[in-house]
Amino acid sequence: MKLLRSILSWVVPIVVAVILVVLVRTYLFEVVRVSGDSMTPNLADKERMIVVKPLAVKRLSVVVFDAYGEDPNATPGTNYVKRVIGRPGDKVVSKNGYIYVNNRKINQSFISPTERTAGTGDWTLSELAKEHHWKYTGNAVPKGHYFVLGDHRSVSEDSRAWGYVDANKVMGVVKIPFWQTTATYRHNVNDLAQ
Repeated sequence: MKLLRSILSWVVPIVVAVILVVLVRTYLFEVVRVSGDSMTPNLADKERMIVVKPLAVKRLSVVVFDAYGEDPNATPGTNYVKRVIGRPGDKVVSKNGYIYVNNRKINQSFISPTERTAGTGDWTLSELAKEHHWKYTGNAVPKGHYFVLGDHRSVSEDSRAWGYVDANKVMGVVKIPFWQTTATYRHNVNDLAQ
């Protein structure tokens, strides 16, 4: 009996700790690492960030999502980090370095003028859909989906190539901790969502 109590005295706390970790990672947040340059300069390759799961996805939120089934080249277990440009029902157009959502120019201060012009290109959603043979072909983001772009537009594989991201694939909204990177980059990731 003493042996059983002794074993339980260290097994129970370990089991409780494991359950708490699983619950926190499943429902609240987890730490992930950026892989690649598609979000530079705001998120660097191999940079750690926090994905907050219960936060609402807004326009200009930076999100992590399961890319398998969204990008035809993504393998199971592949997650992407991108910025939400269009929400369900939004009409998105890129012209002369500016992105318009529902006929209103959005603030793109988080990227350089070069990325806004040469990196982004000129397009409408229906033109992209026709060119890349998307399932949804209208000129508005379909219900239950997002249109996402990488901040480093000239190298990013994003919704311009493979279409909309299913909202059910979004793991959460990215937040950079206060002790990481510069105040400008933290602002560009943490504070621009609208």
